[in-house]
Amino acid sequence: MKKMLLVYILLIAAFALYVLRFEHTSQANSSWENRGLRGDIGETYIMITFQSGLEYWKSPLKGFEDAADTLGVTVEYRGATRYDAKEQTTVIEQAIARKPAGIAISAIDPQSLIPAINKAIEADIPVILFDADAPDSQAYSFLGTDNYKSGVTAADKMAELLGREGEVAVLTLPGQQNHEERTKGFRDTIQERYPSMKVVEIADGHGDAVISREETLRMMKAHPQLAGIFVTEATGGAGVGEAVQNAGQGHTLQIISFDTNKVTLDMIKNGTISATIAQGTWNMGYWSLQYLFHLHHQLTVPAPSSSGENAPLPVMVDTGISVVTRSNVDDYYAK
Repeated sequence: MKKMLLVYILLIAAFALYVLRFEHTSQANSSWENRGLRGDIGETYIMITFQSGLEYWKSPLKGFEDAADTLGVTVEYRGATRYDAKEQTTVIEQAIARKPAGIAISAIDPQSLIPAINKAIEADIPVILFDADAPDSQAYSFLGTDNYKSGVTAADKMAELLGREGEVAVLTLPGQQNHEERTKGFRDTIQERYPSMKVVEIADGHGDAVISREETLRMMKAHPQLAGIFVTEATGGAGVGEAVQNAGQGHTLQIISFDTNKVTLDMIKNGTISATIAQGTWNMGYWSLQYLFHLHHQLTVPAPSSSGENAPLPVMVDTGISVVTRSNVDDYYAK
């Protein structure tokens, strides 16, 4: 009799736990249904970049902020002030110590930041990478430009500008994955599609306008037949433009730059720069926060592979590019 009573008690307890769990789940689902995807104002997400004062970051940050307005959460912007991987690592570790709801990072270096990124994941803080990837890290997703494809697009545009012949060079940032992929896409396309064109040099502009200007003047002397330069980032593009302006009318170069900061757009408008590759930077920021929000609230199962079957976004998201020339440059100025 006592055994039967014990069995009944256990069955009743199990049923009670089931009912409580069902009610809790129903309440949680009902909560999302009633108020939509809305978080809490005390729920903070952090965006971390490098060279944090660059005009380039305004657009992804705007996307991040717009998503925050939609979701009813708080966002903060942090970053290394210089082009310095150690400084960015410190910024990430400081963010981890604050235990935010999620972190979106543009990685200055694909390898040196891996321990800090993984440390955040191990602390149950979701991490999304945008703009510049660290593919060997444990971050859940990367949202950014297909950088190899952007290099291909730049090469095709350069070939169009030069009539498919002539010497060209690349000014880039060696060691940063997104820039190396842009360079490779450009170089491979020139070699494979345009036999009358040749990439004569790939130089390091250090992401600095002054250094890029001096490197351009040096390359113009070293390669008197140089007809075009592809610059994989905006600050260097301005430096190349200044070099051509300072060289006088006897030296003309077709310049293809990257991104849409005001200096670049102004140089396209006055004819110094021929074209620039515009990235989907607002999309990077907006969808980074949306995915972090879903991860934080366990509204999705992180994608275990590149298939991304169970995630609202796959492991890699191409946020798109467009080519800006004198004919459409007015469309890209900040409104």
